[in-house]
Parts: sequence; structure tokens; C-alpha cells
Amino acid sequence: MNLPALIPTGPLEVGALVPVCLVEAAVHAGFPSPAEDLGGKRIDLNEVLITHPQATYLFRVSGESMKDAGINDEDYVVVNRALKPAHGHIVLAQLDDEFTVKYLHSRNGRMKLKAANPTFPDILPRDGQTVTVWGVVTSSITIHVKAG
Repeated sequence: MNLPALIPTGPLEVGALVPVCLVEAAVHAGFPSPAEDLGGKRIDLNEVLITHPQATYLFRVSGESMKDAGINDEDYVVVNRALKPAHGHIVLAQLDDEFTVKYLHSRNGRMKLKAANPTFPDILPRDGQTVTVWGVVTSSITIHVKAG
């Protein structure tokens, strides 16, 4: 099986754009499929994940409140500030001085932030509490590093 080169040669500068290879072949999680000669084309993850570069940020998640939405502890979320948050979006909100990732529930002028994990309570803004919907989560990225 011939795989395209996935690792760039030479040193990488901080902030450098690194295109990765997209292999357009199904990967089975059950029994292996017959090996094919895999071809691929280079894609830039910035082009795939970012629609508004000047308004897009990457945050690392801490906690399990959104695990049922596929966002786990230590995942990264791509947050776009150029998008208008709407009911049902997963958003990054600033609650007083802390950030949180939750579903935005907005009806009849009232807002609450809902966790995807049912063991976490809804967040209802209290009097005097500052809540700002900072941006819309457009993607989550899980990075598994296995030692050994």
C-alpha cells in the first residue's frame, strides 16, 4: 500500500500553514477492507475549518459537559465570532470572567445555556451576572496521542 507523504520535510515555523493529505478512501472500524493503493491530495485544514480567518479562534476544552455532543475533555473547538449565534447552536459563552461551551437555548427573549451531558444543570443568567455569547463553535478536534 502506497501512502502519500504526510509529514512535511524540514523545520516548521510557528504559525506556518501545514497542508495535510486527504485520503478519499473508507476506513472501516470493524473488519479490515482489502488494501488499495491509496491516493490522496493535499488539503489545508485552514481552508476546511475556517471560513472567517480574522474572526476564528481555537480553544481547548476542559470538562465533560458537552461529551454527548462529541466534544470531550481536552478536545479543541473552532470558534467563529463572525457568525450570528442562534437557538440550538453550540456556542462559546463568557459567564462573568469564565468561558464555557454549551448549547444556546433562546426563546421569547430569554436565554439559557444547556449542557449536552444531562448530569450538568442548565445555566440561567442571574440578576447582575454578565453573559456574553462570544462565538459559534463550528468544529471540534480530538487529538489522541498514544504513548509507546
